[in-house]
Amino acid sequence: MFDFLQGYDLLGAFWVTVQLTVYSAIGSLVWGTLLAAMRVSPVPLMRGFGTVYVNVVRNIPLTVIIVFTSLGLFQTLGVSMGADRFTTINFRLAVLGLTAYTSAFVCEAIRSGINTVPLGQVEAARAIGLGFPQVLRLIVLPQAFRSVVGPLANVLIALTKNTTVAAAIGVAEAALLMREMIENEAQLILISAIFAVGFICLTLPTGLILGWVAKKVAVKR
Repeated sequence: MFDFLQGYDLLGAFWVTVQLTVYSAIGSLVWGTLLAAMRVSPVPLMRGFGTVYVNVVRNIPLTVIIVFTSLGLFQTLGVSMGADRFTTINFRLAVLGLTAYTSAFVCEAIRSGINTVPLGQVEAARAIGLGFPQVLRLIVLPQAFRSVVGPLANVLIALTKNTTVAAAIGVAEAALLMREMIENEAQLILISAIFAVGFICLTLPTGLILGWVAKKVAVKR
């Protein structure tokens, strides 16, 4: 029944999906944290930039962002992300697009965690002479991260599924292989089921593990 799978690199395609997810998740966490810091910053310019970025980017379809990275950055502006091979360039551009998009949701998740930190702790930190970066790094963010593990898990699961959009610029991940197999094989239902199970195997353990971590590290108030 599964003889038609011969000749297709199914594991390789899902490995590319995993790589897209991991690299984009790391980039989104870093950039999203910086955006969250900007959104609660006492500097109006930084606060305004963070607000505009989040409200604009999260309302643009991800497909538009991914296609722009290829047509706009690479083909028009010549941005190659330090790579020579076309496949590597597209992969890195997809990571850039996914990071730019997902970081807006990471930012809002972290900002919601920042809002759970009691204001008295911030005022006490300022009273002993700590500046805004020190208050954020030593007092606020450690507690904020502990309270938003659950929401960040949901963002990570959504990111895993959003990697399928990278097929729009030719990244050889699971969705692109699925489209190729459907075009070549008369096994629509079976192929769809195989890829559905594959994504369940990626996302379900992530949700269960991070859900358990969220309960373990939750801030008791």
